[in-house]
Amino acid sequence: MAAIDKADIVRAIFEGYLTGNRRLVEASFSDDFRFTSPYDDNIDKAAYFERCWKDSDWIARHELEKIVADGDDVFVTYHCVAKDGKSFRNTEFLVFDGDKVRRIDVYFGATYQNGLFVRQAE
Repeated sequence: MAAIDKADIVRAIFEGYLTGNRRLVEASFSDDFRFTSPYDDNIDKAAYFERCWKDSDWIARHELEKIVADGDDVFVTYHCVAKDGKSFRNTEFLVFDGDKVRRIDVYFGATYQNGLFVRQAE
C-alpha cells in the first residue's frame, strides 16, 4: 500500500480554494473536523464552511512557500494575495487522520496593501 502524500493533499486543498471547488475541500476533511484561528475557536466542519467558505472568492493567488510533513502533522506557510491587492503570510498546522484533515490551526501573519504594512484592529 502506497504512503499517503499529505503535502499533495494540502496542495489540492489550496487549489480547491482558488478554483471554488468546495466539494474537493469538503471531501478532504474528516467528519469530526475542527478549525481554530484568531477568529474561530474549535469550530466544526459545518461552521467552518458557513464562516470561511462563503467569502472564498476574494483570493487572487496562494504561493505555498513551505510544506513540512511529519507523520500525521503538516505545517504549511503561504503568501496569500487578495484580489484587492492586500497580501499576508499565514502558517497553518494541519493534523491528519489517514488521508483526511482532522484539524487545522491557523496562525496569522502581517497584512500589506500595495507593499505597505497595514495595522490590524486590536
